[in-house]
Amino acid sequence: MPVRSFSIKPCGPKRMRLLTMLASLVPLALADNPQPGSSGQAPPSLKNLSLEQLSEIDVTSPSKEPTPAFRSPVAIYVITGEDIRRSGVTTIPDALRLAPGVEVAQIDSSKWSIGIRGFGTRLARSVLVLIDGRTVYTPLFAGTYWEVQDTLLEDIDRIEVIRGPGGTIWGPNAVDGVINIITKNTKDTQGIFASAGGGSEEQGFANFRYGGDDGRGLTYRVYVKGFMRGPEHHQDHDNFDDWRGVQAGFRMDWTAGARDEFTFQGDAYKQEDGERVSLTTYTPPSTQNVDGNEGLSGGDVLFRWKRTLSAGNDIQVQAFYDRTNRYEPNLGENRDTFDVDYLERTKVGARQEFLYGAGARVSEGRFIEITPGLVFNPPHRADYLFSGFFEDDITLVDRKLMLTAGSKVLTTNYTSIGFEPSLRLLWTPTERQTVWTSYTHALRTPSDAEEDFYLSSLIGTSNGLPFFARFNANPNFAPEQLNGYELGYRTLIGKNVYVDVASFYNHYHDLFIEDVTGAAFIETSLPFPVAIPPPVHVLFPAQFRNDITGYTKGIEIAPEWRPTNFWRLRGSYSYLHMNLVQDAGAGAIGLGTANITGSSPHHEVSIDSSFDLSKNLHLDLVYRYVSALSAESAPAYSTGDVRFAWRFSRQMEFSVAGRNLFQPYHVEYGADPGMPVAIVRSVYATLAWRTK
Repeated sequence: MPVRSFSIKPCGPKRMRLLTMLASLVPLALADNPQPGSSGQAPPSLKNLSLEQLSEIDVTSPSKEPTPAFRSPVAIYVITGEDIRRSGVTTIPDALRLAPGVEVAQIDSSKWSIGIRGFGTRLARSVLVLIDGRTVYTPLFAGTYWEVQDTLLEDIDRIEVIRGPGGTIWGPNAVDGVINIITKNTKDTQGIFASAGGGSEEQGFANFRYGGDDGRGLTYRVYVKGFMRGPEHHQDHDNFDDWRGVQAGFRMDWTAGARDEFTFQGDAYKQEDGERVSLTTYTPPSTQNVDGNEGLSGGDVLFRWKRTLSAGNDIQVQAFYDRTNRYEPNLGENRDTFDVDYLERTKVGARQEFLYGAGARVSEGRFIEITPGLVFNPPHRADYLFSGFFEDDITLVDRKLMLTAGSKVLTTNYTSIGFEPSLRLLWTPTERQTVWTSYTHALRTPSDAEEDFYLSSLIGTSNGLPFFARFNANPNFAPEQLNGYELGYRTLIGKNVYVDVASFYNHYHDLFIEDVTGAAFIETSLPFPVAIPPPVHVLFPAQFRNDITGYTKGIEIAPEWRPTNFWRLRGSYSYLHMNLVQDAGAGAIGLGTANITGSSPHHEVSIDSSFDLSKNLHLDLVYRYVSALSAESAPAYSTGDVRFAWRFSRQMEFSVAGRNLFQPYHVEYGADPGMPVAIVRSVYATLAWRTK
């Protein structure tokens, strides 16, 4: 009974309902409902930015303050908005395939397994994901529901991917990495952008965005988008995983004088996803697989204020509210999250800078029970997180050697005070070389799934009595812990070659595992409230516990070469080795170390070749190789993507994209329940129009 058996999965009704859903959100996009839009500027060509300029792109994820990526003492990779556009992807998870060390495996039409340096799972519980600074990590099952993390891809400025722990600044659950999705300032998305298209799997989509200003420093945009995607390949021809949705949003940016910057933005979405789930009851028939529809909806609003006090001294306050609604055939939940963060930067002399801040988050969840085999007790829960951090950046040798030290301090409703210290050293022997090393201690805090969750499954019948295994709530589940060691090197060779290398060794303890906690016995009553007492049955008691220790190690190489001003060639190679052992006395019955290590690839290779054939013709080719996932019945595969774009006027562009072209279909990850779903070859066309 692998852990993904209780992850949230999507479902969807009839295709005609897409138009109804889209119409219901159009007024929201034009009024006060949430999300970003699309750049009004014409797409840039490859020759607009040199490699040296690209290496100096400012990133905010390492310290929440702009820092050149080349001089950041972390393994960071920047996926630019132009990278996303030219790759031909239509979802954020697929865009993450462009970053080395990120494991992206599509499960079915609307679900992905994503991990960084191992531990790839449906919800990626050890990776922290943010959109414009808003945390989208859910404390219900711990992780990120990727199907509802969306925005107009044209509006994404960049995605900053930190491989490795980001505990000091970002806090808990940034154990294996941080994915920070940053949209463009509204001053860069003026005018009208509209696009529409469709194809084999991408059966239809439409996007619209309008951006304007008031002439006094306030710029804004509103947008609406809708899509409809078909099912992937099923050997049993039961195509349950069709997917459709609509989303709308707005953003406003205002600069008041020379000191104050304000941002106010929001999003609203509605989706219908097809999924297959397993239902377990204590009365016959005790278990069955059901294909049904998952209804997803929600919205968010975010406010941010930054005041510059003087050169190198500023404060930033951010607050957001997020509402999510999930209704699945086997469970439901409504959740409200309130979050506020304060950050201050203080410069001390010419060589020292302090960063410090505090944050508070309250997330209230209301679980809806569908079947007694999947229960949260209590069903209504309020999760909280209080944290503070400090970081000291010390320049030891001017423009040569910098030391960064700090720690996050946190407490939650499930844990006492925890510390996440970090120490980083950055050496720049020349202007074109960077060497960095680090040590970080990071925590993955317990979720409702470990502390309040009961999950049952029928495993057989003997002498007329049904046998069940049930994972009971564990109020003593402790935080998962990591001690991470990293060493990295970056160099710019001449004007045409850039190389980024990162190596790591991560030691883990107190990792999640499913443990048997005693001998089988006849159970006549349940440990949580039920309306009707269950029939007599035999139970194997089990629990989620902290009984795995071990390490991972690996290396990631990401070179880029510009042979000419119209040709860009990029590549990446990632190697991962995992060695995990169960602690003495652990009796895993479903999720052992082989399941964890066998769900991440040992080798990943990517090659991306982009051409500007002329001023108006662009061609992009991508090759990907991923080694086998033994625990997921997913063999190694190679595949390729291609995108051809013709910009036949200043305002209009037509493009055709093909994805997964090397074979009719291939499996990337296992499905639960049922057989793996194969990801099919697909082709789609897009017509885009902009006024600027």
